[in-house]
Amino acid sequence: VGITTRLLVSHLSGIRHYEKDITKVKEEKEKANRASRLTKPYQDKEQKEGSKRIERTDSVKVRKEHEGEVKSQNSKPGRRDKEFEQEEYYLKEKFGSVIESLKIFKNDPLVFKPGDQFLYSTYGFTLLSAVVERASGQKFTDYMLKMFRDLDMLSTVLDDNEAMIYNRARCYVYNKKGRLINAPYVDNSYKWAGGGFLSSVGDLLKFGNALLYSYQAGQFKNTSGKLLPGYLKPDTVAMMWTPVAKTEVSWDRDGKYAMAWAVVEKKQECGCCRHQRHYASHTGGAVGASSVLLILPEELDSEAVGTGLVAPPRGVIVSIICNMQSVSLNSTALKIAREFDKEKWAQ
Repeated sequence: VGITTRLLVSHLSGIRHYEKDITKVKEEKEKANRASRLTKPYQDKEQKEGSKRIERTDSVKVRKEHEGEVKSQNSKPGRRDKEFEQEEYYLKEKFGSVIESLKIFKNDPLVFKPGDQFLYSTYGFTLLSAVVERASGQKFTDYMLKMFRDLDMLSTVLDDNEAMIYNRARCYVYNKKGRLINAPYVDNSYKWAGGGFLSSVGDLLKFGNALLYSYQAGQFKNTSGKLLPGYLKPDTVAMMWTPVAKTEVSWDRDGKYAMAWAVVEKKQECGCCRHQRHYASHTGGAVGASSVLLILPEELDSEAVGTGLVAPPRGVIVSIICNMQSVSLNSTALKIAREFDKEKWAQ
């Protein structure tokens, strides 16, 4: 079979996640698909009637988010997350390069034929980082740290246990008795691309602004060449935020997966009815930490854009980082974004 970088970045490669038992993975996916089919009629009914969302039965429980983040809005602190019972979350081995870390999964069978199904895979991004390393001719970590510097993300660094990192936060988990304890020691050198960096809320906002600026730069009138180009080409960001066929997003029922982002497309079927705004987001989950970055672009007025009186980025960006494991943050980020967007239009 052939695996392309596009398949890797959209989690269609068939490479496994942390679960090694392929039979178990397929059973879980089928179970989740059945649950989704059962809940959809209720979800559609709730949207039409404006009814309050409730938990129904075990057969319609929502699926877990990638890397352990739980979607359920009424989840209680201390609830055990089976995702984080996978042994490979707690690796302590130090890997010298991303090429070296491929040995963890390189001889394992694919879960399915590449391109056939969606399966979120941290190891898919480990392979993607190896591609970047070979294509750039630099160590992946060096390449990324230079990029972070270009983006002025000076607080974003490798999660290296040995290094002295100013203001590094302590991470926490709940034990089996529901008590808060320090997160166990892990070495994330086996998955730099999929969860190996430390950052701050401010740096993530800079990253979001750089992407939003790049996305909108081509839509604005460039008066006298005063508008600088974006870090990426507008078409590149648009491609990254375009839903890919056969993908799914467990943490946002309105969304589809694109290229390393979950995206929701603009949609409104009837007047004075539900208006679905276009936005891009991604959650993160690791041992002792949870995060989300959500970008809600402004619906630009063509007249204002054409006059050159406004400039990108235009929209709302929400970043949340929590030093606690298995905290659901996507819905909270979306509510915050909508409130700021609503306030802006009310002015």
